[in-house]
Amino acid sequence: MQALLYAGIKQIHYTTAAPEPQILQPTDAIVRITATAVCGSDLHVYHGREVGLDIGTIMGHEFVGEVVETGSAVRHLKTGNMVVSPFTTNCGQCYYCRIGLTCRCIQGQLYGWVQNGHGLHGAQAQYVRVPLADATLLPFNPAIPAEYALLVGDVRSTGYHCAVQANLTPDGVYAAIGCGPVGLMAVLAAKELGANTIFALDTQPERLQLAQTFGATPVNISQQNPIDVIHAVTQGRGADAILEAVGSPQAMRLAYQLLRPGGAISSVGVHTTENFAFSPIEAYDKNVTVKIGRAPARHYMQQLLAAYHTSPVAATATGIITHRFPLSEGAEAYRIFDTKADGCVKAVLAG
Repeated sequence: MQALLYAGIKQIHYTTAAPEPQILQPTDAIVRITATAVCGSDLHVYHGREVGLDIGTIMGHEFVGEVVETGSAVRHLKTGNMVVSPFTTNCGQCYYCRIGLTCRCIQGQLYGWVQNGHGLHGAQAQYVRVPLADATLLPFNPAIPAEYALLVGDVRSTGYHCAVQANLTPDGVYAAIGCGPVGLMAVLAAKELGANTIFALDTQPERLQLAQTFGATPVNISQQNPIDVIHAVTQGRGADAILEAVGSPQAMRLAYQLLRPGGAISSVGVHTTENFAFSPIEAYDKNVTVKIGRAPARHYMQQLLAAYHTSPVAATATGIITHRFPLSEGAEAYRIFDTKADGCVKAVLAG
């Protein structure tokens, strides 16, 4: 089958000879992928910031598709169902699944991570095996556009989680650092959750323009000092909460600098450094609350699929999809997404 394989740092290999996945456990399903995407967290592997991935691993963890086969223990899915998946599998029954922290399921696996021969191949392919299929996959009505459902499996849910963690209020002042796909979805979610004053920080004009369409005030940090901007509207206090969606020390340092005493940093950017960009002393002296970590996407997915019909802004989410490629051009899709060439915000792949 067609697939995109990890071949080393900045090397994505397209093949037509990848083995098709098979049912290995009674709780598995096989999904024929109709759309997948390149995610910002894929770039951590692409650049070698996350290490350990086996050469030859099928990349990718965002997908929608059609169920084509189910294991004998699968009860809630049928062949022909159109489904969306979160980026990690989950059992739906363990302690963490029951409390809504599905991303920390004790049986969960991340798609596209095989290390020392163990793990789960990814979704940038024609087919994918889905363990724990009944709890992991969510069928969706064809009345919901497939590209919207695709976003719900990762960036839409992650952005929503980022906004939820910030405990937004209508009269608060908020700043979103990074207007990539997750940052933009955090801005959109902040508007959904009632925030009226959101500043969006980035250096890319196209991304800042999208943030403005989602309801934020754009701040080009290559041209303006964001601390001055935030202080000007808060009598010098700083923002009530920061939505951090980059995952770099520079972004976290700026988050700390922008935050008022007693405020919160909601960080969903994938961090790969060993230390925080601010010290325990600095956090103590500012009474900072930090909420950080992987988003429990499956916990939010049903709600966010339904929001397509009920939220006044949800249907605009697909505006972040700027580029579409056939799977055979996956290496080029990675290059363009990585370099932000041609104003790329989000790249979707189809077989």
